[in-house]
Amino acid sequence: MIPETPTTMDGLPDWARRLSEKYYSRTLAMFVLHGNVHDLVAWKRGGHTDFVPLPAFLNGALFGRRDLVLSYDRGGGLAFANAAMQDDFQRALSGYDAFHGTKYTQGLPRNPDAVLALIESFMRVRVADAKKIAITLLYADMLSPAGDSAGMSSEDRNCLVILKRWAQNQSFLSADVTLCLVTESLSGLNAGLIQNPGVAALEIPLPDEEERLEFVRWQLEKKELPAGSEVTAETLAKLGGGLKRVQLQNLIAYACENRQPLTIPVVAKLKKELIEAESGGLLEFVHSRFDLSMVAGHEAVKRKLREAASALRAGRFDVVPMGYVICGPVGTGKTFLTTCFAGEVGIPAVMLKNFRSMWQGVTESNLERVLTLLKAMSPIAVVVDEADAQLGNRSSFGDSGVSNRVFAQIAQFMGNTELRGKVIWFLLTCRPDLLPVDLKRQGRAEEHLALFYPDTDEERLAMLRAMQKKTNTRVASEEAEKFFLAHSASLSGADTEAVLVRARMKSAIEGDAAVDAEDLMAAFSDFIPPSYPTEIELQKLVAVLECTSKSLLPEEYRHMDRGEILRRVAEMSSLNR
Repeated sequence: MIPETPTTMDGLPDWARRLSEKYYSRTLAMFVLHGNVHDLVAWKRGGHTDFVPLPAFLNGALFGRRDLVLSYDRGGGLAFANAAMQDDFQRALSGYDAFHGTKYTQGLPRNPDAVLALIESFMRVRVADAKKIAITLLYADMLSPAGDSAGMSSEDRNCLVILKRWAQNQSFLSADVTLCLVTESLSGLNAGLIQNPGVAALEIPLPDEEERLEFVRWQLEKKELPAGSEVTAETLAKLGGGLKRVQLQNLIAYACENRQPLTIPVVAKLKKELIEAESGGLLEFVHSRFDLSMVAGHEAVKRKLREAASALRAGRFDVVPMGYVICGPVGTGKTFLTTCFAGEVGIPAVMLKNFRSMWQGVTESNLERVLTLLKAMSPIAVVVDEADAQLGNRSSFGDSGVSNRVFAQIAQFMGNTELRGKVIWFLLTCRPDLLPVDLKRQGRAEEHLALFYPDTDEERLAMLRAMQKKTNTRVASEEAEKFFLAHSASLSGADTEAVLVRARMKSAIEGDAAVDAEDLMAAFSDFIPPSYPTEIELQKLVAVLECTSKSLLPEEYRHMDRGEILRRVAEMSSLNR
């Protein structure tokens, strides 16, 4: 039987249109839908738009003309589009019981492989009757989970075999049969099924700004925001990057039910909570009340970042680096500089937390979820602290290839030029030499910016004044500043902050209004900065080697022979082993 070609696909989402095109090419019958599968879908019909859950959309919009439409999940069992279809299945089940001596009409088996076998028997009978059939398997990763087949239970192995058989069944391909497997994470589904030539994987993305605006307007037709709300539908759609439609629905409902006006700070707070919950704690929003003017010294670095910020504000994403490696010894303000950049340009910044898990398939699933969110929240800055340790490399062993797959996922995402200027990576590390070349090459983390300790009195004074603002400390006199300059030659920014906090504590205990020279003297006389001379020198030298701009280097390193630097790095690396 030749499948019936749809009359129009104009009102379908892009993923549904691609599914239809692939299906009606008569080369595929099984599809894996993954990604934003637990959201509402726009169903456009008769000049009107409704938003319904994915199963309802599949049953009504895509499979509405089928003779038999059923769905199955391991927890909820079988469900049918209408009572007539359920009655037809019960009649077929009675015939199965009579032939095999079973009693499935009184209750279906609990093990999913037996249920799939019954569904297969039912399909074969109805395909012979020239019926049009659509079957949706929800939570497919619970039927055929990721992992090596040797470690799978007999039920899971049976399910995998049945699903592979369906994907390659020629009678299903020639008849009007569509099989949809629905899973949130593609990495949670067995790789042997995904890689089957008879299976096509289609991602359902998070809604973009235009789709969010359509949904918000639809919602606001039903519910009016509380008095005092300052956000419009357009503003809410713009601020809602990374949110699902159901989350936008909850946000609006929260405001209406609690009669709380929706302001930009309220939306930002609620969005932060929703995104962090959606990511499972793998993303942490970094809120900065500072811009680059708060960064002391590092003038050449700030100039480069301000140029990128200007390009972003002008919408020139095509000239913005894909990412940055921010390197330098400990205490030079790498994290602070990055958050100030986000404050300068006015885009959100998130910290990538530890996404690795001890459980099979969870690490890849976590990373897949995080990367999907990052893409939907663009433009966004992604900060990876201790990047050399967190991101791994291609040569990791002993974890069944998890690190290699994770590394490949990250490298592929970072190298996607469609995201230039939209997802900006900041890889922070004291040891850029340990960061894989694949991640810091051109086309990924392109700009390598090196930070060093204050080198001149002017830089140290700028550091002192910046730290005064950050710690809300007031130094009373020029005498105190001179005392600081005389005793701060080897201090990092973190050391300067520690000295000021100690001096401020002494001043507060004594009831003084400001920190004076005596307070600083007492703090300096007691403070012993951590001393790791070999490690610090090594971190300086590898930063010099990594830096991609000569103007960022201190004078003492600018014209140093690179061969000599490499020799010293090798020597100190052997000492630190």
